Amino acid sequence: MASLITSPSSCHHGVAMSPLKLLRQEFEYLLEGFTVALLLGLTAIVLAAVLLRMLGSAFTWYDEVASIGLAWLSFYGASLAALKRAHLGCPGIVSKAPAPLRSLLFVLSELIVIGFFAIIAKFGYDVLNVLAWDNLVSLPWINLSFTQSVIPVSASLFILCELLSMPDAWHKMRQGVDSEHEAIEEAIRLAEEGLTLHQAWEVRP
Repeated sequence: MASLITSPSSCHHGVAMSPLKLLRQEFEYLLEGFTVALLLGLTAIVLAAVLLRMLGSAFTWYDEVASIGLAWLSFYGASLAALKRAHLGCPGIVSKAPAPLRSLLFVLSELIVIGFFAIIAKFGYDVLNVLAWDNLVSLPWINLSFTQSVIPVSASLFILCELLSMPDAWHKMRQGVDSEHEAIEEAIRLAEEGLTLHQAWEVRP
């Protein structure tokens, strides 16, 4: 429509994005930013702890906080991988199956994954009530229900990421696209572009 105004964030290579794809992209940016912040924070804590130990001192809370940070990074990183459909699977087998069987396998796998994480979210939330009166040993002002909230929150995020990425995954499945083969081709394309750019810089006077 002539009245439609396409912003840079809502298009890719000049093609307007659907609201669902735009929502998925913005959510992906948000989740990437959060996981990168976790990674940088954990890296800073580890480097500072190593430096202090070399100087004969140490954080009293390092071991406990670092292990929690690693758990948070793993759980939220798993949600980001779900949004990108980057978890291990058998797309090659599914893509070569007959169309009706592909659809059945796709629906069955999605139900299993979403059902599993729904159970994790439910019982993870129940655990928070048990931990409501406990605190960290090294940082007693931090409640365990906060640190362990990563379980129900990340499980819920995983389900949301599955739902946001499902339409695109369904479309590729119906077309018989092998996502692993597609990822390999994309990696080769990026490597070739990098090599071409490097060679262009080398021949410049």
